[in-house]
Amino acid sequence: MDTSLETLSVGSAGDGVCEISLIRPNLLNRFDNQAQIELAATLEGLANNVDVRAIVLGSTGKAFSAGGDFALMQAAHDDADSRRETVEAGLRILKSFRALPQPVIAAVQGPAIGLGATVALMCDVVVAARTAKLADTHVQVGLVAGDGGCLVWPQAVGMLRARRHLLTGDALDAATAYQLGLVTDIVDEPDDVLPLARQIARRIAALAPLAVQGTKRALNHVTSLRAAEVVELAFELEEKTLTSDDLLEGIAAFKEGRAANFVGR
Repeated sequence: MDTSLETLSVGSAGDGVCEISLIRPNLLNRFDNQAQIELAATLEGLANNVDVRAIVLGSTGKAFSAGGDFALMQAAHDDADSRRETVEAGLRILKSFRALPQPVIAAVQGPAIGLGATVALMCDVVVAARTAKLADTHVQVGLVAGDGGCLVWPQAVGMLRARRHLLTGDALDAATAYQLGLVTDIVDEPDDVLPLARQIARRIAALAPLAVQGTKRALNHVTSLRAAEVVELAFELEEKTLTSDDLLEGIAAFKEGRAANFVGR
């Protein structure tokens, strides 16, 4: 286990399975720059580990991940260097998933929001509790859904459904997400998520690694082609909204529990 990590833990689950867990439940496992960089670096390191044949990505506490960090958004609004660091961290985490040869099974025991949903949907299998929900709420706080939402949602549910939820930020409960294709396996209780994710991971790890990883590489290629079409533009547009007054209004409205008054600047 890498003791230098602060936002996640990494360990062996045996039988060729590596387990990554987001470990900041008090922060709802939000993805600030540190969390993004640590997860990306971990995946980059595992990519060349021949002893790892499958990966489980889980979380602690009630939320899988609440998504972005408001303090980070505020810093990015105020400072160009912070904006660039935020964009680079987001690009890196998407690239690390697309370059990973081992299948990843997401264990979604609670809400996966914003970048949290993107991370789950970059995985190959998504196991979710019936009480979980998925949403990309960027537009609700005045941001373009640029950190992967415009890539992973259309791949999972098709363009029209993706437009419906990315343009409103409306959440999907796990049962609906399962019907639409955002969730591959559903269980009744949050405590049942991780055991099933481990079971699927072990089943994959027991298969021929050349066959599994070759298939995964081919699928990654498809995702990379789609990423080349949309990801850089989406991040560019999101970066512009990071400087907007509407972002500050969206954050303030969320914190105050009121409707936002967006003005388009």
